[in-house]
Amino acid sequence: MIAVVGAGVMGSAAAWALRERGAQVTLYEQFELGHTRGSSHGRTRIVRLAYPEREWVLLAQEAMAAWRELERRSGRTLVDLNGLVELSSDAALTSASVLADAGIEHRVLDTDEARALGVDLPAGWVALWQPDAGVVRADAAVEALRELSGAAVVKTRVDSPEELDADVVVVTAGPWVRRLVPDVPVRITRETIAYFRREGAPAPSVVELNAESRHALYALHDPVHGLKAGVHHAGHETDPDVAEDADPHLVQQVAAWIEARFPDVDPEAVGAETCVYTSTVDESFVLERRGRVVVGSACSGHGFKFAPAVGRRLADLALAGG
Repeated sequence: MIAVVGAGVMGSAAAWALRERGAQVTLYEQFELGHTRGSSHGRTRIVRLAYPEREWVLLAQEAMAAWRELERRSGRTLVDLNGLVELSSDAALTSASVLADAGIEHRVLDTDEARALGVDLPAGWVALWQPDAGVVRADAAVEALRELSGAAVVKTRVDSPEELDADVVVVTAGPWVRRLVPDVPVRITRETIAYFRREGAPAPSVVELNAESRHALYALHDPVHGLKAGVHHAGHETDPDVAEDADPHLVQQVAAWIEARFPDVDPEAVGAETCVYTSTVDESFVLERRGRVVVGSACSGHGFKFAPAVGRRLADLALAGG
């Protein structure tokens, strides 16, 4: 029997992958299913193939195929492809060369083409279009993964893997990972997401890169308000057990970006909430086995899109030698 601690997107994906391999799984969750205290909640998350690093592009391709398989198996629509606009002050920092090497469709937009997609392109900047992107319906996706896993769900707080009578314990506890595996090298931060009014058809997702080719700001479709946006890795260190409101200064920063880049969007935020990041220094993931414990952390603020692919890796680790 395999125990999975944490029933968010990564735990639910691991449980589904384990079920596909014939394992018996129990999910342990300390809060109510679908709670908003971690990083799996919400109506939408970005999905995209465009990354400036080849390894992320390959993982994104694998995950996209797995999302489609989840749709077929669950009978639900979970991914909406509205495309992605990647913005950068320097063409050399974009995903273009990696996408070209992988044979993935993309093209550079001119100013008018970017504007037609709802984005104002600053003078001298580059906008890259990639159609295989958009949003995954986050809450629905977690539900579908959990339902297909067939796992029993036990609502209880687990403070140590030693508490659980299982052959293997998979820890996908998000910002609570260090409670169970204290030496995982992660930083826990509370990030702010803001919502804005936007009318019309769903907008493409937008990612603005910084000088290190990492995404600095992002926007994506929200089915209620129209647009959801945030600053990547701008939050302060936090205790996930302490409730905090959205940071008003970050809301202002996001609103200023919306006003500068999105001419068809009302720059006054209509709502805001928080999301907790569990990040390594280089934004990679920690996926490893330590005895009978498998660690599945951290998502580093960009992991949701990769969940079904990560779930398969965690399942492989859990069943290795079993």
